[in-house]
Amino acid sequence: MDPVNLTDTEFHQFSNLVMELSGISLTGSKKALVCGRLAKRLREYNLDSYGAYFKLLTDPSGREELQIALDLLTTNETYFFREPAHFDYIKKEVLLHLSPGTYRVWSAACSSGEEPYTLAMVLSESLGSRSWEIIASDLSSRMLARARTGLYSLERKRHIPQGYFDRYCEPVANGSGEFTMEKRLQRRVHFSQVNLIATYPDIGEFDLIFLRNVMIYFDLETKKKVVMKMLSHLKKGGYFVIGHSENLHGIGEGLENIKPSIFRKI
Repeated sequence: MDPVNLTDTEFHQFSNLVMELSGISLTGSKKALVCGRLAKRLREYNLDSYGAYFKLLTDPSGREELQIALDLLTTNETYFFREPAHFDYIKKEVLLHLSPGTYRVWSAACSSGEEPYTLAMVLSESLGSRSWEIIASDLSSRMLARARTGLYSLERKRHIPQGYFDRYCEPVANGSGEFTMEKRLQRRVHFSQVNLIATYPDIGEFDLIFLRNVMIYFDLETKKKVVMKMLSHLKKGGYFVIGHSENLHGIGEGLENIKPSIFRKI
C-alpha cells in the first residue's frame, strides 16, 4: 500500500479528539508524529485514509482501537534518572527530614515505568526498611502493562549508576539482553491508570508528587485544572516536582519555589 497523506482537516480531527480525551494539545508541528504513529494502524485495517481510521475510532465498536491510538499519540520519551538533579535533591534534602508514617510518592504520567523505579531505588537507598510506597499512573494501558513487568533492555541501563544497578537490578539469565527490577522493589510500586483531566481514583494524599515533562503538552487552562486537582492530593509541606523545561507561572498558588522546578506546599 502506498503511503497515505494526512490532510489538515484529518489532523485537526485527531488533535481535537486527543485534547478532549487527555487534555494534550497537538499543535501543527505534531502532524508528522500523528501521521507516523498511526500509519501502521491504517495498514492493520487496510484503510486508505486517516479519515476512515478516525471514523473507526469514533464508532462505539472501536473503543479498544481508540485506546491503542491514544496510547500511540500520548506516549513520550522517558529513561532512568532523567533530570538527575531532582533525585539528588530528594535524597540529600527531603528524605533526611521526614515525619513518622508511610512516605507516599505519586509518579504521574509514568509511561513505561523508568521514573517510578528510579524513585523506588532512591527511596530504598535512603529509607531502607522504613515504610514507603509509590503510586505510578499513566493514561496509557499499554505503557502500564510494560511498566508492571519491570523488564527492560540492557540498553536502558546507561543512566543508572552502577551501584544502584548492582543492588536493585537483575540481568535476565536467558541471554535476552534484558534486566528486571528487583522483586522487593517492584512490590513497593503500584501502577494505576489515571487520566489527569478526569476524575481520579481514591489514591489518598502524598508527601511527594512528580509531574514532569507533561505540562508542556497542555494549554494554560488545562495546566491550571490539572495542577489544582493534583495539589489537593499533596500534603501540607509536601513537594511538587515538574520538568526543568516547565513552569508554574500564574498557577502555583499555595506553593513556594524551593529550587528551579521544585516546589513545596505551604
